[in-house]
Amino acid sequence: MKSQMRLFAIATLTPVVLLTFGATAGGLWVAAALIYLTAFTAVLDRLIHKISPDSEFPSGDGLSIVIALAHFALLPLIVAALAGPMPIIEKLGLFLAAGLFFGQVSNANAHELIHRSTRLLNRLGVWVYITLLFGHHASAHVLVHHRHVATNADPNTSRKGESFYRYFVRAWIGSFRAGYKAEAARLHRINRSAWHNPYLIYVGGAVLFIASTAWLGGPKAVIAYLLLAGHAQSQLLLSDYVQHYGLNRVTRNGKPEPVGTQHSWNSPHYYSSALMLNATRHSDHHSHPARPYPALTLPQDAPMLPKPLPVMASIALIPPLWWRIMDPLVQERTHA
Repeated sequence: MKSQMRLFAIATLTPVVLLTFGATAGGLWVAAALIYLTAFTAVLDRLIHKISPDSEFPSGDGLSIVIALAHFALLPLIVAALAGPMPIIEKLGLFLAAGLFFGQVSNANAHELIHRSTRLLNRLGVWVYITLLFGHHASAHVLVHHRHVATNADPNTSRKGESFYRYFVRAWIGSFRAGYKAEAARLHRINRSAWHNPYLIYVGGAVLFIASTAWLGGPKAVIAYLLLAGHAQSQLLLSDYVQHYGLNRVTRNGKPEPVGTQHSWNSPHYYSSALMLNATRHSDHHSHPARPYPALTLPQDAPMLPKPLPVMASIALIPPLWWRIMDPLVQERTHA
């Protein structure tokens, strides 16, 4: 295994092991999982400044499949633990750590998979989102976000001065609606009936998973599942909020300029980037959506976040602090 892929594997699979033991044994394993996904990653971001690049960039599909399969096994295990007799303080720690994993690592991996042209890999990513009750993201992200990013037509582009909490409601509802309309328009273009709309699978799958959870675990398990999915969704939307905050495409002759490196915030911090499968290299992803995550780069002229993406996401939960840090940076980019 090449050095870069080894780092991806270590960064993404370590929390799988810690959360598995945390859900089954509790105690210090829960603390270890939470610390790994927060403080430990932040410390390594400060210590690791450069990784020796590989001469060739593998697709990374093998690791993506492993992470997706681990997601399907880990999610019911976590829900069962949260609905079980575990002490409340351990449940809280497990809930926070698992939500971070599902919202940062599983989300980044599913995001990678829905951009794959291979049907199997694409469907694998879609079903990861469906288990998080967020299946519509598979359509809205590809058909709406990538087309309209950095414009008001994209629900997932955050606006300067907009708090994350206001953005969360607007982006969730807006992307659900916009994704449905985009799928309906696509089906109309290819002369397919509305019964082929994947939203039937997204919503039906969500209902199926909730009903299965109720049947197997009862009301406590359903509450745990809904809260955990909501936590993971908030992490996903925090990433979008941070990575596009206040950046807009200039309109010329009634049309927005082409998407460029200047329309996404990036993070050059290595360990959190490995943990999130280079989702932090967002400008290059928008320029080359089909490019596998190991090959994504950091353009020199791309906007850079002052701290790692997970840290900035935490800061975004405190709007006055967020605005104090980011609004001047947005102003500089606007007048650059």
